[in-house]
Amino acid sequence: MAAQNDQLDSSFNDLDYLSGFGNSLESEAIAGALPRGQNSPLLCPYGLYAEQISGTSFTAPRKLNHRSWMYRIKPSVTHEPFAPRSPSHGKLVSEFNDSNSVTTPTQLRWRPVDIPDRPTDFIDGLFTVCGAGSSFLRHGYAIHMYTANKSMENCALCNADGDFLIVPQKGRLWITTECGKLHVSPGEIAVLPQGFRFSVEMPDGPSRGYVAEIFGTHFQLPDLGPIGANGLAASRDFLVPKAWFEDGMRPGYTIVQKYGGELFTAKQDFSPFNVVAWHGNYAPYKVGLKLLSN
Repeated sequence: MAAQNDQLDSSFNDLDYLSGFGNSLESEAIAGALPRGQNSPLLCPYGLYAEQISGTSFTAPRKLNHRSWMYRIKPSVTHEPFAPRSPSHGKLVSEFNDSNSVTTPTQLRWRPVDIPDRPTDFIDGLFTVCGAGSSFLRHGYAIHMYTANKSMENCALCNADGDFLIVPQKGRLWITTECGKLHVSPGEIAVLPQGFRFSVEMPDGPSRGYVAEIFGTHFQLPDLGPIGANGLAASRDFLVPKAWFEDGMRPGYTIVQKYGGELFTAKQDFSPFNVVAWHGNYAPYKVGLKLLSN
């Protein structure tokens, strides 16, 4: 057991990242997989498929435009049609403007939630605490908590409503994304932008934490100005995964899509984490909270 834990710790510590908040980055898991001079050539290297993922309107000004190009083994759209998840999740909310919303002037606080007794992964352990606005109106936010005791198996989650900011309070997380892997420990936060597919594993066993979700915008660094040229957060401390991919058939793989606070599922026969190379400024990232306070 000690040897296994040492190997796990080594895996966490040895994972290499790119750095820079909002930087335009590039990464390839196989040398030569990134096209040069073109984003979408007629024939991509190694027969890969070029796809762009956009975090803003394509008409947004350059300084506000978020997008990345991905070069995948199979197109991401080759899956069955989405259908409402059954059984329904029933614990997520993204609309806070209707008559079902409850408000109170009383100060509130939430204690850490107990770890469930039955097998529960990140998706089933995610539930809404509060929020404001509407995901359909592209304005507002939601605050969730999660508690889970098992890794996601043969499935990935995609949030079409907004960006997830995950704050683990107990237990480390291995988050596999289309851009690569993030290893996130308590004392760190991870941001998974809208539209990215990801899967969460728990190498330490049970885990719990908090999730902030924003609609219609993306997380940004605070302005400087009166405090000078440095402070609050350094762009270089934000770490972005390097390209990593899975190949081969994965029969019965499930894509879970969060849309309007509801969950939908679609089946496909391959892993969504088949991106051999990517470049752009729209990608998942993580940062240590201690670094943000320096």
